[in-house]
Amino acid sequence: MKYELYYWPHIQGRGEYVRLTLEEGEAEYVDVGRLPEAEGGGRPGVAKVLQNTRNRHPPFAPPLLKAGRTVISHTANILQYLGPRLNLVPKGQALRLYAHGLQLTMTDFVREAHDVHHPIANSLYYEDQKTEALRRSGHFRTERLTKFLNYFETVITRGGGEYLLGASFSYVDLSMFQVMASLKYAFPNAMAGLAENITRLNVLHDLVAARPRVARYLASPARLPFSDHDLMRLYPELDA
Repeated sequence: MKYELYYWPHIQGRGEYVRLTLEEGEAEYVDVGRLPEAEGGGRPGVAKVLQNTRNRHPPFAPPLLKAGRTVISHTANILQYLGPRLNLVPKGQALRLYAHGLQLTMTDFVREAHDVHHPIANSLYYEDQKTEALRRSGHFRTERLTKFLNYFETVITRGGGEYLLGASFSYVDLSMFQVMASLKYAFPNAMAGLAENITRLNVLHDLVAARPRVARYLASPARLPFSDHDLMRLYPELDA
């Protein structure tokens, strides 16, 4: 199967969770948004799929994964589809459902982290909601960040291994790596302050980064740097 990934070309965003899984699974895929516009790529190439009036099952937003005639939307949904096909999830149904639940929890986590810098509306600039963002950031750092990270630390502890599913490496570990990397970028002070309480998560981050296929991808031009246009952004005043 040759896959087509549709996501905005200039940020990691939610598409990065899919890219990491495709790379670790050595899948053959085309990152359509990264293609030149003359070849049907770029933002117009992604928008074309979203605006296709002939699609009886229209998607709401990228990322989208095209597998043959099947078009799958939503990061967690895409990863649930790819996991078994790329041998990145155990065979048992109970563990697969548990993995999907973990991925959905990460989706909630990422959304809350994003809303720190855009607590009012995505359509407004950060500067237009800075007062609200400063208030939101304190709540996030002292309550929500701690609650989510403590939960995932507990998941690893009770699983009895180094990964979220115990001894089995899976796509949710790749996603947890991306969450941790993003948080370390956007909230370096807060993450440093929590380091003693999330030792297993930090080990997991390093284990994933050291996997040969992931390391190769991270060192390639395909791995875009974090930026102030991404899901998690570095505003020092929000990490005070």
